[in-house]
Amino acid sequence: MAVVPLAGQGARREPSPRGDCVTLDFTSADGLRLHVHEWLPSGEPRGIVQFSHGMGEHGGLYSEFAAELTRHGYAFYVHDHRGHGRSAQNGFGHLGVDGWNRLVSDLRALAETLHRRHPRLPLVLIGHSMGSYAVQQLLLGHADLLAGAVLMGTTALDGLAARLEHESDRLGFYNAPFQPVRTPFDWLSRDAAFVDAFIADPLCAASLDGDGLKDMYAAAPRLAAPATGASRIPLCVMVGDQDPLNLGLTLSDLLVRRYRRAGLTDIVYRTYPGARHHLLNETNGDEITAELIAWIIRVTG
Repeated sequence: MAVVPLAGQGARREPSPRGDCVTLDFTSADGLRLHVHEWLPSGEPRGIVQFSHGMGEHGGLYSEFAAELTRHGYAFYVHDHRGHGRSAQNGFGHLGVDGWNRLVSDLRALAETLHRRHPRLPLVLIGHSMGSYAVQQLLLGHADLLAGAVLMGTTALDGLAARLEHESDRLGFYNAPFQPVRTPFDWLSRDAAFVDAFIADPLCAASLDGDGLKDMYAAAPRLAAPATGASRIPLCVMVGDQDPLNLGLTLSDLLVRRYRRAGLTDIVYRTYPGARHHLLNETNGDEITAELIAWIIRVTG
């Protein structure tokens, strides 16, 4: 895959209360320029954490998590997926031809680039929501790139697709358990301040377009059969027990069973009572962040 390496030339420093973020670009195999957020620790990194964000999001949402990771010595990278954030040159939610597979290829290309940027350092890949489906697909053939993988706010995509097939209002379905609601996005978190900030962010809340959703759901049968080649990898699955994507944990339970059947033995499965979809921005987000970082430290040595 021909990818322009990340380079300091053209980098932009974006000061924030949570620490400086340097923004970089890399070019995908099909020529799309993707926006990458980089946070580095004050000393030499002990490892790399790459993040695959969810639908209707962008990498800048994760500055607080970045501050905790860098405090523990990790370099943190998250790029705005194609069709998202500052990578959405062709419109929010538009992935392009074969867009879902290209989105997953972007994730792999960045992982390979980060290995070149930080030789010999272990890399952990975290996926949230839609981003976790991309991580599930990457694990089918490229688990060797990773020291560990984390699936947050995740689900068995085929089961979710079957449940949503006859739902004309996806957001309404997600919000239904929380009536009466303040906003269309109450299902994301119990933290009203986060929900309000998400809605107010001009780079947030756009869905994939029809073609993008169709491409994503077309991957579901492949994701339902995890590859045995990933059996050596440590896997952490973290979900809220009130996350509507999981239908009362039935779909996350199914996902974990599938990985166990595929031969994975180092699996941590954490469910958080009362938590909804966006775990790092839940009311107990500090607890979840601490547990996640402890797991990352374990698998990266």
